[in-house]
Amino acid sequence: MIVPQFWAEGRLQHRSRGRQVTVRRFGWSDLSPEDAQAVADERTREAFERVLAGEPLARREDKVPYNGAVGVPIREEIVARDGDCVITRNSYGALCLNTPHALFVDVDFEAPGPAAALKRNVRLPLLALAAGAGIWAGSWWVGLVAAVVAWLVASRVIRHLHAARMRRDGGPEAWADARVEAFAAANPDWCLRQYRTPAGFRLLVMHRPFDPAEPEVEACFNALKTDPLYALMCVRQHCFRARVSPKPWRIGIARHLRPRPGTWPIKPERMAERRQWVADYERRSEGFAACRYVRTLGEARADVRIEAVRVLHDRLCRADSGLPLA
Repeated sequence: MIVPQFWAEGRLQHRSRGRQVTVRRFGWSDLSPEDAQAVADERTREAFERVLAGEPLARREDKVPYNGAVGVPIREEIVARDGDCVITRNSYGALCLNTPHALFVDVDFEAPGPAAALKRNVRLPLLALAAGAGIWAGSWWVGLVAAVVAWLVASRVIRHLHAARMRRDGGPEAWADARVEAFAAANPDWCLRQYRTPAGFRLLVMHRPFDPAEPEVEACFNALKTDPLYALMCVRQHCFRARVSPKPWRIGIARHLRPRPGTWPIKPERMAERRQWVADYERRSEGFAACRYVRTLGEARADVRIEAVRVLHDRLCRADSGLPLA
């Protein structure tokens, strides 16, 4: 996992026979701005030579927080370090815990629409009746009117049956909880610490450290239907992440992190504006929690290294505070 302190950008340009080629690449370092510039210049020179040789490479890298080009680390302001964990401020202002080995999994609540079988079983008979009405009346427009009416009636019936099923089965929260329990039952040698978030559940796997590229991690993500973008980020950035402070719009802050976009670093003359936004955000955050502890599943003993991450996570999230989630 690499979350650098310093960033720079290199640039090389070549003009020949009326054609101009400009290549830019980022560099990073935890040592100094000068070291970051040296890395940028070296990456730019390598890419520049490959482009001139005819390789179809991108001429520049997008300035994004993460999930950008392969090989570019997380680009966020470092707020604190704790052991091998790094706490950063993301592009919309919330704090994120980045850890190379503690497996965090978010299980979002899903509210799927009615199943295809339900739609088919309700609509087809009603449309068949509409077609029969048109044939019986010997008029295509009677059939058309009957079909429109049948479609509207079928849609209303489908919504009613789908709502009834959600009430009967407990809805998205119960379905997500069932996925968690099924995964725990299938992996009894795991230890899963479960939290409630504003939009789902979060799991922290406690029994051992993981590498994001392990097959077990991919299988876990697939079984729990983890957000594919998060799964991709874990592999690309060689780390796991968990948001540990509220989302701004959930605590009454409508203004985006200033200046926009919030990708790090920003110009020194804009830092005062950023600090003002952060101060307001932190003041309002005091009355909210990012998640709430629910239960622990599995009999395995917690690994001491993951327990240290758990203590940090729970403190930052206010997981045992009883405060409203945001």
